[in-house]
Amino acid sequence: MASVADQLGRVVENTRKLLDLCVSLQEENDMLKLELQSLQVALETSVDKNKQLEEKLKALAVARSLEEVEADNAGINEKILDTKQKINDFVREIDKCIELLR
Repeated sequence: MASVADQLGRVVENTRKLLDLCVSLQEENDMLKLELQSLQVALETSVDKNKQLEEKLKALAVARSLEEVEADNAGINEKILDTKQKINDFVREIDKCIELLR
C-alpha cells in the first residue's frame, strides 16, 4: 500500500504543479491579451494618422497644382501684355513712317 500512497502523493504533487503552471500561463495570457489590445489601438491610431497625412498630402498637391496654374496664367498674362506693347510700338513706328511718306 505504501507504493500506492507514494504514487498517489506524486499524482497530487504533479497536479499541484500543473495547476500552478496553469495559473501562471493564464496570467501570462492575460498580460499578452492586454498588450495585444494596446498594440491594436496604437496601430489603429497610426493608420488614422496615416490617412490624415495622405489627405493633407493630396490637398497640398492640389494646392500646388493650382499655384502652378495661377503662376502659368500670370506668366501668360505678362507675355500677352508684352506682346501688346510690342504691337503698339510697331503701330506707332508704322504711323510715323506713313506721316513721313506724306
